[in-house]
Amino acid sequence: MAGKTITRADLTEAVHQRVGLSRAESAALVETVLSEICTCLASGEGVKLSSFGSFVVRDRGKRVGRNPTTRVEVAIAPRRVMVFKPSNLLKAHVNGGPAKIEDDE
Repeated sequence: MAGKTITRADLTEAVHQRVGLSRAESAALVETVLSEICTCLASGEGVKLSSFGSFVVRDRGKRVGRNPTTRVEVAIAPRRVMVFKPSNLLKAHVNGGPAKIEDDE
């Protein structure tokens, strides 16, 4: 099931159409929001968007992995990973359930 990928340009156009800002102002708004989310995640803070979901940064420890082809063990360095947990409203909306995300039209 292949779907369309939403781009920054698509988000900018949606803000322009719904809010009525100019395209330049809409682009600046989208970039500001995405930049703030990235900055918070990079500093280790979580980001919670009501009725949408939460982005959380977790620390993964050092571990031993294995190359599936050669079966050679490889050390995997510790790292930080980002996890997205969708809200119950978003899950219901995606699955066609009764809960609806409010739309200001």
